[in-house]
Amino acid sequence: MADHIRKPGILITGANGEMGHGLITRLTAEGKHHIIALDIRPVDASLQPHCDATIVGDILDQRLLERLQSEYEIHCVYHLAALLSTRAEFTPEAAHRVNVEGTLNLLKLAIEQSRWHGQVVQFMFPSSIAVYGLPNREAKQIAGKVKETEWNFPATMYGCNKLYCEHLGRYYASHYRQLAADNTLQGGIDFRSIRFPGLISATTVPSGGTSDYAPEMLHAAAQNKSYACFVREDVRIPFMAMPDAINALLKLQAVSREKLTQSVYNIGSFNPSAGEIRDIVRRAFPKAEITFRPDDKRQAIVDSWPADVDDSAARRDWGWAPEYDQGRAFGEYLIPGIKERYRA
Repeated sequence: MADHIRKPGILITGANGEMGHGLITRLTAEGKHHIIALDIRPVDASLQPHCDATIVGDILDQRLLERLQSEYEIHCVYHLAALLSTRAEFTPEAAHRVNVEGTLNLLKLAIEQSRWHGQVVQFMFPSSIAVYGLPNREAKQIAGKVKETEWNFPATMYGCNKLYCEHLGRYYASHYRQLAADNTLQGGIDFRSIRFPGLISATTVPSGGTSDYAPEMLHAAAQNKSYACFVREDVRIPFMAMPDAINALLKLQAVSREKLTQSVYNIGSFNPSAGEIRDIVRRAFPKAEITFRPDDKRQAIVDSWPADVDDSAARRDWGWAPEYDQGRAFGEYLIPGIKERYRA
């Protein structure tokens, strides 16, 4: 086996997603990481030169996991692979397999890696505001900025999956096989999770996610297409520009464990109403035709998510602060990037 394979590596699942692209680009720029990129589809050609290994495979495939265990020395896992919220509602059992069983498989891999090379394996897990479940609009209005420990009653399979996996991560990090005679594997994983708000990207086309009404407005306007928004004009949830999401993962991964008081953190940036987003889009695209035609079922899901989150723990423990507020996110990142994408 080639020597370079046994050097400490970072495993990134779901590498083809935009977060995977951003992480790989940033980690490559640091020049000190051996990157193992995994996706269910062939890893994009643009990423391959930045990776020491690119693997096509399913995180539910036990043979793949055995291969990873035997061939690579993994010191950090960024587990980005997931079946997202809207699709998960159509195939909840499949979502559970991918989101829960897949995460369990990777936690077991991390434990075995730690036992094998004798060092703690960091496990970075993107969670979501979908873990929250407020019962109605009135409760949402009263709740204000929601803390990590409040309203953990998700109304979607994706939210249930993410919340359970947060607990799995804590278990594997602190209580794994706690009654076993040989419980030396406790502490083999350093599990860290971020509950992301709705993420908006200038480079990725929205794929019908429950929070995608914001980027869908922008992409439709840039193409001179009319758009009927599937939520009410007054609905409000937190959002974040994609570069800040990548920054947050890297920042949390880099901080020493001693500074962290919890395993799961909210982070926030800005939280415009759907109507305010429409107004921003119209200022950039004066001919944009945007109406509101709420879909009751999708609206109910968005109503169960908080209007904003309390991210004071992240700001205190690891210095979280977004680089993109609402003005800069739209004015310097989203609108220029999306205009360029559709420029004739």
